[in-house]
Amino acid sequence: MKSKNLRITFLMVAFIIFSLACGLSSEAASTEEVATPEVTDVAQSPTDSAPPAEPIIQHKDIPVNLPIQQNGQAGDFDSSMVLENNSLIGGDRFTFGRFERPFNANTMDVYFPQLDIVDTKVFQDDTWIYASLTLKELSTASSSSEKYAVELDTNINGKGDWLIITFKPESTEWVVKGVQIFQDTNNNVGLDLPSLTDEDAIGEGDGFETKVFDQGQGNDPDSAWVRISPNDSNTIEFAIKKSVVGNPTQFMINMWAGNSLLDASLFDINDQFTHEEAGAADKGLEYFYPIKEVSEIDNSCKMAVGFQPTGAEAGICPVPQQQAGDPVPPGTSCPANTFLFCNQNGCFCFPIFIVTFPTPIPPVP
Repeated sequence: MKSKNLRITFLMVAFIIFSLACGLSSEAASTEEVATPEVTDVAQSPTDSAPPAEPIIQHKDIPVNLPIQQNGQAGDFDSSMVLENNSLIGGDRFTFGRFERPFNANTMDVYFPQLDIVDTKVFQDDTWIYASLTLKELSTASSSSEKYAVELDTNINGKGDWLIITFKPESTEWVVKGVQIFQDTNNNVGLDLPSLTDEDAIGEGDGFETKVFDQGQGNDPDSAWVRISPNDSNTIEFAIKKSVVGNPTQFMINMWAGNSLLDASLFDINDQFTHEEAGAADKGLEYFYPIKEVSEIDNSCKMAVGFQPTGAEAGICPVPQQQAGDPVPPGTSCPANTFLFCNQNGCFCFPIFIVTFPTPIPPVP
């Protein structure tokens, strides 16, 4: 009898242990199945992966209005008349670093007024260098495609040292949004021949390779500002802090408008492409016409600030000579086929083709 009771007790204990074991196994399996999707859902939750808030930039030096007295003015060829009158394009000479190409490549039958520079001015005060860039019709530009730039040559050797570049501003208030400053720290912009094409070293330069300011980020959050002129909706105004670019008392300055080709890494542009690749805007250069890979871009000649140029400086605007005529009164418009240039001696009207360039030698077949 005892033996039989023992057997029953043993079987009951074994059954209880077996039941508990099955229950634990089932519970563990159930927990694992539920836990897996919960972890996955949390990991994919957009609220948990939201980017941190952008840091607030504290600005101390903000530009004001441009000074009344300007330090230089240089008009630029108005290319709108080319399609209207089937006239020649003035001022485009690729091998000399002068571009007048606000057109599409190859056919040159689409004109981009938002890329056609018609006037440039420069001003200064104790803190800022101001650059004013007037386009034929800026309203046709977007705020995410076209780019505009100021190039500074602070050691007056014909080679750019600084590039201040921006997309089209969205406001008449001064902003740092979209503004970047690049420096050529290894001095290879322009290679060995400032402003001229180095045919034996095409593609060897790396342009303005060092970014020193990016939309308020940098050693000085107030390094450069930009706005649409409150007085002219076709004009972009830059304010560049002198201390950021070495406090120059003398410099040369010119301005740019372009699309993807206006890139800090591609300077000098005429050292990155051959003349055959770039093409030409002048029909007289039949071996190179029309424009090809170098299209949708325009620049101005270089103004001298703080010194009297001799005319031999690379890329310099025409220097007034006696035969250029007497200075014109302030506010006077220049006649057709001429452009206005101003310096400390006054303002002068120059024929578009006053600057002559030798015709490039055609390639050997």
